[in-house]
Amino acid sequence: MTEPTTAAAADPAAVLAHVEQHWAAMQPHSPVYDFFFAELALVSAVAAPQARVVARLPVRARHVNSKGGLHGAVSAALVDWAGGMALAASGLHATGVSVDIHVSYVAAARERDELEVEAWVVRRGRTLGFTGVEIRKVGDGGAVVATGSHTKFIGGGPKPGEAARGEAAAGGAGDDAGGSARVTAGAEGGGP
Repeated sequence: MTEPTTAAAADPAAVLAHVEQHWAAMQPHSPVYDFFFAELALVSAVAAPQARVVARLPVRARHVNSKGGLHGAVSAALVDWAGGMALAASGLHATGVSVDIHVSYVAAARERDELEVEAWVVRRGRTLGFTGVEIRKVGDGGAVVATGSHTKFIGGGPKPGEAARGEAAAGGAGDDAGGSARVTAGAEGGGP
């Protein structure tokens, strides 16, 4: 779990490129993400002062429930995905597996709405990463649709700013893009 160089971390274009590369490597290996998020577009990513990503997703028929509102499973999957991408923006190459996800459903979104998803790293230690996520409508005053928090097991790598401890630290805890073999049965499927 190496971190980008200081110069790369300060360059939002480099951080966005890193997050886009992480997403591109993961998407073909996750049928759920590929189905829900085929049209998702990363808009921005920064590593400092707080790792943060912003993405947009048009709401389509596949995203809504029987009442025509954004399905709760899609909101939860967005919290899962965005939390992992925020950790990628912090410099991780393997963003781990989910330990805990909370979603609060605040308002409805409908087909043809566009969502903006913003996620940030609240805290990152050696083994766990904590993120916050807000899903809101584009337009409509930026009405909040859902908020969430996502905790991920990210392995025994260095804390932000520490040097990696050899190859073992660079392996990660296992992610959808092919992380380390340290992931145990039952821990898979947690997300990005």
